[in-house]
Amino acid sequence: MVPPERAPRQRGFFIRRSMKELATKFDFKDQANIYKEWEDCGFFKPNTDSIKKPFSIIMPPPNANGSLHAGHAVFVTLEDIMIRYHRMLGEPTLWLPGADHAGFETQVVFEKKLEKEGRNRFEMSREELYRETLAFTLKNKVNTENQLRELGASCDWSREKFTLDPDIIAIVYDTFKKLYDDGLAYRDVRPVNWCTKHQTSLSDLEVKFEEQADPLYYIKYGPLTLATVRPETKFGDTAVAVHPDDKRYSSYVGKELEIDTLLGKAKIMVIADKHVDPKFGTGVVKITPAHDPNDFEVAKRHNLEIKEVFDQFGKLNEKTGPYAGMKIRDARTKIVDDMKAAGLIEKIDEKYTHTIGKCYKCGTVIEPRVIPQWFLAVDKKGTLTGKSLAPEAIKAVRDNVITFATPKFRKIYLHWMNNIRDWNISRQIVWGIQIPAWFCADCGEITVATKTPEKCSKCKSTNLHQDPDVFDTWFSSGQWPYATLQTAEKGDFERFYPTSVMETAWDILFFWVARMIMLGIYTTGKIPFHNIVIHGLVRDKDKKKMSKSKGNVIDPLGIVEEYGADALRMALVFGTGVGNDTAISEEKFRGFRNFSTKVWNASRFTIMNLQDYKSVSRETIEKSLTKEDRWILSELEKTVKSVTKSLETYRFHHAAESIYEFFWHKFCDKCIEDTKVRIRKGAESKLAAQYTLDVVLKTSLKLLHPFMPFVTEAIWTGLEEKEPLIISEWPK
Repeated sequence: MVPPERAPRQRGFFIRRSMKELATKFDFKDQANIYKEWEDCGFFKPNTDSIKKPFSIIMPPPNANGSLHAGHAVFVTLEDIMIRYHRMLGEPTLWLPGADHAGFETQVVFEKKLEKEGRNRFEMSREELYRETLAFTLKNKVNTENQLRELGASCDWSREKFTLDPDIIAIVYDTFKKLYDDGLAYRDVRPVNWCTKHQTSLSDLEVKFEEQADPLYYIKYGPLTLATVRPETKFGDTAVAVHPDDKRYSSYVGKELEIDTLLGKAKIMVIADKHVDPKFGTGVVKITPAHDPNDFEVAKRHNLEIKEVFDQFGKLNEKTGPYAGMKIRDARTKIVDDMKAAGLIEKIDEKYTHTIGKCYKCGTVIEPRVIPQWFLAVDKKGTLTGKSLAPEAIKAVRDNVITFATPKFRKIYLHWMNNIRDWNISRQIVWGIQIPAWFCADCGEITVATKTPEKCSKCKSTNLHQDPDVFDTWFSSGQWPYATLQTAEKGDFERFYPTSVMETAWDILFFWVARMIMLGIYTTGKIPFHNIVIHGLVRDKDKKKMSKSKGNVIDPLGIVEEYGADALRMALVFGTGVGNDTAISEEKFRGFRNFSTKVWNASRFTIMNLQDYKSVSRETIEKSLTKEDRWILSELEKTVKSVTKSLETYRFHHAAESIYEFFWHKFCDKCIEDTKVRIRKGAESKLAAQYTLDVVLKTSLKLLHPFMPFVTEAIWTGLEEKEPLIISEWPK
């Protein structure tokens, strides 16, 4: 049922056309008017009067730093299909929209804008950069919201949230303090992934690994020879290592070698560690703890010195003598030449294939740095709560408390979660939520608080300064389901949490979904959502990934303008199973525009032939129904069941294909052609024919509505119905 207070508006405001006023074709420009009426009438708000089980989705907040792309159009389509379906079931249905400040992603976009203007963020004050980025983001946020409307997203805009809303930030701070007090958020000095271009650390997930062929240099270390692809790091070596079981070098273990270097004579210890692969190179490796995370772990086990020889900009520092100030690649060439001249290189294998990490945004080679950062312990139990992050998130999925619509993603999730490492959550950028930690300049004490402390908790000094780092944006967005529902409208958290479905793309399964599960269970004691629906990437007709460089990027809003939102939505769903990549093309959009036209023309014909029809019941007309009538009504019943079952099991493509097949090939090609003759000739079965047309059309429009909301609602206004299609009852 619809809330009674909305009934007068929906009859007097929305229904405005008679059957005769239905135009010869659907005007795409009318989409904006239809959407505005839906929104103005309050149809996107949940019907809290209903006693049925609520259905809720928290929208994955689009990054507020540019226009929507094809991937956004996919999530909007799939989530809107679910929302419209459950709304028509009469359930209290909430789709809560939002926008993401997107931290590092947005700062990268804004930096490019500054570069075009001949400016540099490093020459701006923190306050100036933040202020300009905020203005840029808020402008894009408004643009994004309007684009979501164009795609037909029937979300409740009155509840919209932004990741930088003050009440959202307050919750993020509360969560961080709880984690800190529990011993799960901690500050440590250890290797992190460092992007020398963007001057910030990155999490493991923000590093893309690529195979690359580089020379493998065999360098002489006194009596030993070892292989390395990075001779420029040799200035940071604090040991050489062999495997404990490698008998070739057992006599050297524990001894100090005197070696020749480009900076003169030096001494270095030989250690034994199981980390060493005796099959790599000569079986001897150099240990450079400051510039390799594995070497750092070796150094901890053997109490070795940590010696940093690169600076934050990827240049060699003062510890490298004449090479100080050189960029890493340039220094490598010069160092190799000098080592050759000094007789320190035994040989070079020119094509050694190995894997290197690069910044996922700019492709710059990642340089590990040992610096103080904030981390989340993922396996440890909290000292106060006894809770742990990863184990409980694993258990929720393993016990099927949270289910995946596609089993393969469940397997991938569990594999990754079982191998997860502590998460670096601090970033050295300006744009984001600043970490609520204060350092005392007098005693060095760290105070974590949700509000600025007046004095140091240890020495009572007022000489405090806040950590300039900001949270990884995934730390704040990882709290999105409970943070939004706790702040949007009173009672929402109790009514709609855990949410029903989390639908998103597979490429952020670990970035976002896994972290929402960890933080949601830890903070609220409940799972954040019951079901996970993962969609694939959008590819071109040749199934190639879309990119600007290839010139195959499709602008969804351009498609909406030319072919209509309904055609775009059907094209994104049709023929693509959940979790699979979507292949789209101009031909596919054109084909579904034609289908939209077919729906319009068939409906217009039906409405024109129902001018003198007065509704009758099935019982009244039963004896007059022909064999053809009974057949189409039977096929309609099968289609209702098929579409309903497919929507309940997230097989959106099956649902779309079922209603498409029924409407075009059974209703249009057979039923309409059959009834057309009977109605024109005024046959005895005319009333039965009109009954059949009326039932089949109205039911078909309901089935089509979640997929093609605009054209179906426009047609519905030409029927004598009391309620708009968007809130009509789903067929049974």
